[in-house]
Amino acid sequence: MDFLWLDFQGTAVWMWLSFIAIVLALLALDLGVLHKENKEIGIKESLLLSTFYIGLGLAFGGFVWFQSGAQAGVEYLTGFVVEKSLAMDNIFVIAMIFGYFAVPRQYQHRVLLWGILGVIVLRGIMIAAGAAVIENYGWVLYIFAAFLVFTGIKMLFSSDEAYDVASNPLLKLLRRRLPVTDALHGDRFLVRQPDPKTGRLRTYVTPLLLALVLVEFADLVFAVDSIPAIFAITTDPFIVYTSNIFAILGLRALYFALSALIHRFAYLKYALATVLIFIGSKIFVADMLGLAKIPPMVSLGVTVTILAAGIFGSLWATRKDAEKAIAEDA
Repeated sequence: MDFLWLDFQGTAVWMWLSFIAIVLALLALDLGVLHKENKEIGIKESLLLSTFYIGLGLAFGGFVWFQSGAQAGVEYLTGFVVEKSLAMDNIFVIAMIFGYFAVPRQYQHRVLLWGILGVIVLRGIMIAAGAAVIENYGWVLYIFAAFLVFTGIKMLFSSDEAYDVASNPLLKLLRRRLPVTDALHGDRFLVRQPDPKTGRLRTYVTPLLLALVLVEFADLVFAVDSIPAIFAITTDPFIVYTSNIFAILGLRALYFALSALIHRFAYLKYALATVLIFIGSKIFVADMLGLAKIPPMVSLGVTVTILAAGIFGSLWATRKDAEKAIAEDA
């Protein structure tokens, strides 16, 4: 059993295995117990599941703190908070994708579950590649930082136009290259049905599979922001990957709560943009001050403050719309 104490990417093998065991247990619980059947997830259940996943992610941060020290623990928590916040922006795009394909809520969980499985693999590949590049070419971290600042500034001044699913080039390519059914076929991604020209049975792609591919593609696009952001916080592969995955694991549950409240987060985009600018610029600021890095606790405090201001400011600014909606429902 000595191999459990061997070093892998700067962390003991047993810590990696513990993380993998937790993730597999969560997926088994989700697939085998909580959602064996397709059903619509209500806001109450969504909030409870979100609370559970957030609590578990924070508890794992406490585990990292205990095993690897205060700095590692704070870096994990900062990465978790940043990734969770960026995932909220991703939720808005996912809601538009489901709306475009008219995917019923009882089938959305199936798409999100398979989407998360794909994300776990893709993020692992991207993070491993990023860690290898930074280890051999440390100056790349400055490119990541500059990219974050540029992205944040661009986000601050970008328009609030809705994401246009129909114009997505990947969707156009898939429709040209693959036989796609006109309508959904329950929760199935593929169906066998007669070809209208030959009458022979042929495998068709359903719009549900197209929705899954676009959800994966959306995460890939968002990863271009989130992965440089976490590497600007820490270059420890274990902290980078675990904070990313724990933040994403609860995305499915969070989606069903927030998708109904998208209009309440009017200023979230500006808060996220400010966070990206702060995370990117603090690397250059640390150099100017002659520091190895900005203290992790300072980074966490500033990040949480900016995001809290954006969230609570949004809720306060849209409170009258919420009160009006409640009155109309009554």
